[in-house]
Amino acid sequence: MAAKRVLTPRADDFPRWYQDVLQKAELAENGPVRGTMVIRPYGYGLWERMQSEVDTRIKRCGAQNAYFPLFIPESYLQREAEHVEGFSPELAVVTVAGGKQLDEPLVVRPTSETVIGEFMAKWTQSYRDLPLLLNQWANVVRWELRPRLFLRTSEFLWQEGHTAHATSQDARNYAVRILHEVYEDFMVNVLALPVVVGIKTARERFAGATATLTCEVMTGDGKALQMGTSHELGQNFARVFGIEYLDEEGARQTAWTTSWGVSTRMIGGLIMAHGDDDGLQVPPRLAAWQVVVLAVRDEGEVVARCRVLADELRDAGVGVHLDDRVDGSLGRRATEWELKGVPLRLEVGPRDLAAGEVTLVRRFTAEKQPIRLSDVVENVRTELELAQEALAARAREHRDARTSDVATLDDAIAAAANGWARLPWAAVGPDGEQQLARSGVSVRCLTRADGSLPDSDDELDLVALAARAY
Repeated sequence: MAAKRVLTPRADDFPRWYQDVLQKAELAENGPVRGTMVIRPYGYGLWERMQSEVDTRIKRCGAQNAYFPLFIPESYLQREAEHVEGFSPELAVVTVAGGKQLDEPLVVRPTSETVIGEFMAKWTQSYRDLPLLLNQWANVVRWELRPRLFLRTSEFLWQEGHTAHATSQDARNYAVRILHEVYEDFMVNVLALPVVVGIKTARERFAGATATLTCEVMTGDGKALQMGTSHELGQNFARVFGIEYLDEEGARQTAWTTSWGVSTRMIGGLIMAHGDDDGLQVPPRLAAWQVVVLAVRDEGEVVARCRVLADELRDAGVGVHLDDRVDGSLGRRATEWELKGVPLRLEVGPRDLAAGEVTLVRRFTAEKQPIRLSDVVENVRTELELAQEALAARAREHRDARTSDVATLDDAIAAAANGWARLPWAAVGPDGEQQLARSGVSVRCLTRADGSLPDSDDELDLVALAARAY
C-alpha cells in the first residue's frame, strides 16, 4: 500500500496534510495542556541531530553553554518597558508556590535577556572580560492562542545565545556571524533549505532590539516561515541591567549586547518544505537513520545477512537501522519508512541473496535498483550525497518558481496568494506595510537587490520580501 493513501494530499488541504504527517510519521502529539506538545522519539531524534549540528557551530564561534533559571522575577521584565510590552500577552505568571501567595510574581521564561543580563552585569568588570559569549539550551513558554505543533506551541525547546561586547561594531559583527556561520550554514548545508537572510522591519523587530536579522524559508504551499533570528540589542538591556566595564583608559563604559535563537520550529519547517504526499523527507546529513536495511522475510540467511550488512554500513559511518520485523508485511513496513522520510531503503530477500544483490529504494524518487552486495557501502555513500543535493535543488527551484518581482502593493498581495513577492521597500514603507498586513501579508525581511544582508533598514534601494506566513 502506498503511503499517499494514508495522508491527505497537500494540494487538497496543506494544514491537514501537515497534521497527518505528524501523526503517521510518529513525530509529535498534543500534550494534556492546550498548546503543549509531546515530542515522540523519532521526532526528538531529529531535534537531537539539529542540536548537535547547531551546537557545534555555536562553539566554533566561541560561545559557551550555560544554564539559567526557568523562573524570572516579574520586576526583571518590567525594567525594559519595550521588552515586557512585546511579551506581555504571551507571559505565563506564577503567583502561588508552596501553598502561599508569592511576594513577587514569577514569570515562566519567554526568553532570557533579562535574567542573563542580571548575571552578565555581575561577570563583567573590565574590557578583558569582553566579549562575553553565552548560549543556553532550554525550554521557554509563550502562551499561544492559536497553537500548531512545532510551529507555535505554548512551550517549546530552543537555544538562546546572549553576548556582551565592548563596541557596537563588535556586537553587530557577532550577530551577523551567528546568522551566517551558524544558522544559514546549518539550514542550507544540513537541512537542504535555501533560506533567504535579511533584516526585519521596525514593525517585525524583536521587542527591545535595535535590529533583527532573520532566516526565512518557503513552505510547500508557498508561505513563509521564520526559521531563526539574530538580534542586535544595542545598549538597551545593558543600561537597564548595568552591564558595564572599565576600558583600557580606566573609564566606565556600557556594553553592547546581542541575542539569537532557533527552536523546534525548525522541525516544522523541515516537514513543510521537504515533505510530499508520501510523508516526510529527511535530508541525509540530518538523518540519524540514513538507511533502513529491511529483511523481506525470515528465510534462509536473510535476517543474518541483513545484520551483517547493517554492521558493515555502521562501521563505514552510515546511520543505519535494521528492520527485521519479518512477521509484518513488506508493504506496511515500506510505507512506514516512506512516511518517516528515511533517505534510502535496502530490501533484502531470498532471491536477492541468491543473485548476490540487494534492492536499493530511493525515498526522493521512489526508484528501485538492484546493486551488488559487494558494492553496497560505496553505492550508499554516493546515493546519500545525491539525495542531499536533489532535495536542496528541488527546494531552491520551488522557491524561485513561486517568487515574483512586482512593483505595487496590490500586485504583492496577489502574488502572496501562491508564493512570495519581491518589491522595492521604497514602494512599501511603514504605511504600505500596514496595508499589506490588513490583507494578511507581512514583510518578512529586507535585503539588498543582490540578495545580500543590509547593514540597516534605512539603506537606499532595499528590496522587501512579502508573503503570508505561519
